[in-house]
Amino acid sequence: MNYEQMNNNQVQLQGKVVTNPVFSHEVLGEGFYELKLAVKRLSDQEDIIPITVSERLMGDRRLEIGNTVSLTGQFRSYNKAEGDRSRLLLTTFVREFIKDDECVNPNNIDLVGYICKQPIFRTTPFKREICDVLVAVNRAYNKSDYIPCILWGRNARFVQALSVGEKLIINGRIQSRVYLKNINGEMAEKVAYEVSVSRVTNESKPMQLYNNAS
Repeated sequence: MNYEQMNNNQVQLQGKVVTNPVFSHEVLGEGFYELKLAVKRLSDQEDIIPITVSERLMGDRRLEIGNTVSLTGQFRSYNKAEGDRSRLLLTTFVREFIKDDECVNPNNIDLVGYICKQPIFRTTPFKREICDVLVAVNRAYNKSDYIPCILWGRNARFVQALSVGEKLIINGRIQSRVYLKNINGEMAEKVAYEVSVSRVTNESKPMQLYNNAS
């Protein structure tokens, strides 16, 4: 096991269970289940975050709707075939359940990865600067996770000038975002998951640290 690669992607979450565990898949006789957590923001809004957990970690733990759970893990991506297309799906893979602690950040993620598509910079009608970037994070066993990240203000200006292949060190939170998509002429509600970045550095410029404030 490459411990450096394990440290490339670290998540800590604390939230309330809002869906019952549903069987997802099996690997070498080990079953995995999916459920969702409601994790509060400082604004008291909630992010609804999918998690994937092994049956071996679940044990007799009460993963029932309304119960609070705390965990550490990794934010992972995988492709799911849908007809003749594939869709990038994201989930928090649970490595360990931990003791609840109201004093810790309930939603924290640290990533070390590489820009794998040219960043997309835009300005909202209210003149807020935003940059979307897809970051490839190396995982053990020669795998990678592809994590959508969103940056604001001077973070957005900083990253939009970088190139594909440059290395980023990121801290932020996992967020869910509801949007409407036109499917065969009808608008359907969808949910996107991404990392809202609060701090970012570029390894080639180690002295530059950019906070989320504009």
